[in-house]
Formats: sequence, C-alpha cells, structure tokens
Amino acid sequence: MLIRLGYDIRFGIPAPVPLVALLSVHPSREKDLLEPDNLVVEPGVEVDQYFDSFGNRCSRFVAPPGTLRLSGSSLIEDSGDPDPVYPDAREIPVEELPTETLIHLLGSRYCEVDLMLDIAGQLFNGTPRGWPRVAAICEWVYENVTFGYNFARHTKTALDVYKERQGVCRDFQHLAITFCRCMNIPARYATGYLGDIGVPLSDTPMDFSAWFEVYLENRWWTFDARHNKPRIGRVLMATGRDAADVAITTSFGTSNLTQFTVVTDEVVNAVAAR
Repeated sequence: MLIRLGYDIRFGIPAPVPLVALLSVHPSREKDLLEPDNLVVEPGVEVDQYFDSFGNRCSRFVAPPGTLRLSGSSLIEDSGDPDPVYPDAREIPVEELPTETLIHLLGSRYCEVDLMLDIAGQLFNGTPRGWPRVAAICEWVYENVTFGYNFARHTKTALDVYKERQGVCRDFQHLAITFCRCMNIPARYATGYLGDIGVPLSDTPMDFSAWFEVYLENRWWTFDARHNKPRIGRVLMATGRDAADVAITTSFGTSNLTQFTVVTDEVVNAVAAR
C-alpha cells in the first residue's frame, strides 16, 4: 500500500521567534519512504536537525516576522496490515523491565500517576495481567469518554478527562496511558498520520492523530483508546511521555496559527503517485 503524506501549516509571526518542529516521519519508518521527507520553511531560513532524548527527529530554526509557512509532502510504502494483536503478550515485572522503559512508568505533565493510583486499582486490579489488562483499559476509556473537538483544552490532564468524561483523541490516550502506568505497564504517547483507510470517511478535516504504545513481551505495541480497534496505515512521527514531548511545533515566543492542513491518503494509482 502507498500512502501520500503531507501538511501545510501557516503562522503569523509578530517578531522573530525560535521554533522547534516535529514534522518528520519517525526514524523507524524512514526505510519505507519512497520520496524525501523534507520540511520546507518559507521564507527560507537555516534549519538545524537533531534527535531528541526519545529518538524523534526535530527541526530547529528562527522564524522571521511575517507569514511563516511549514510544508512537506512524501510518499510512504505501508504493509496495509492492521495494528498487530497479540492477546498472549505478557506483562513484564518492573524489576525485569529494560532501564529505558522505566521513565514511561512515571507521572508526566498530562499524566498524573500519583493522583490516579487508587482509581486505576479499583477499576483494573481484577483484570488479567498483560494484553487483556491493556485491552480492558482501552475499552473503559472508549466507553466512558465522549469525543468532541469542542472539548479540546490544551491544559486538560488525564485526571481532568476522568472527571469530565469528554475530550479529543489526545485526551483519550493520556487517560489510558495514565491507567497503564498506574498498573506498572510502561506506556508512551505517540503521534503521527492516521488516515481514513479501511474505515468510513470522516466528515471532519484531516489532522495528525494520537495513539499510545505499551511495553509487553519485550517490545512496544500500538493501542488506540480513541478508536479501540486495529487500524490500517498508521505512520509514526514521534513518541514521548505525553503530548508535551511531541508537540508538532513549539515556539519560544508568539506565533499565531492561521492555517492547518494535513493529507493522509491511500494512493490507488501507483504511477500517478510518482
């Protein structure tokens, strides 16, 4: 399967401002790219790329005053398979976990593990360990939280979502991540492309998507509390403790978003794709 990826994001910049953008396909998927995955910055400025502490590819630059445009387009080959499911994946005892996964058991900006330990225990202590427990967490969040773009709030935490029972896709993932960490299952936030492939077309504009990954059976597995079913065509861009670590853009000063367009389309005609 071929998937066309792209974005066109514009800002009004009142004064020079440093920015960091996480708009590149994750290094783990770079081998699948059939076209360069380049960030185009207009007006042209010097862009430095680096890898953050989570292994995400980041772009750093200073935006001049005026209209700033960030755009990119690429073509990626995907297996076309849905997210893998392995119900027998076992939970790894904390003392046996790889050291690098331990940070994903701790509280973070949007995931208040310390405040939700008792809640998680009451809800999930009776569930079988491993994959079934994570599946139960996803099911609970999916069934008890109402989705709506009008519920978005950039300060909303997992505890807020639990209390309010409403949110956008990142809120679903934050709550599920927090429950997993409370149950000693490493969980990390993931963001990337997820188009309407293999599902009915959505009547809302395309956006970048959020999901989460858990560490079971000595590897990371994809889960999605927002959709609660395996999906086709996910393209990972970045992972972190929560949304604060993987913001699409972070500006160290004022930047006013004026346009936001994302493309994630299956390409049926491979010749036309080139």
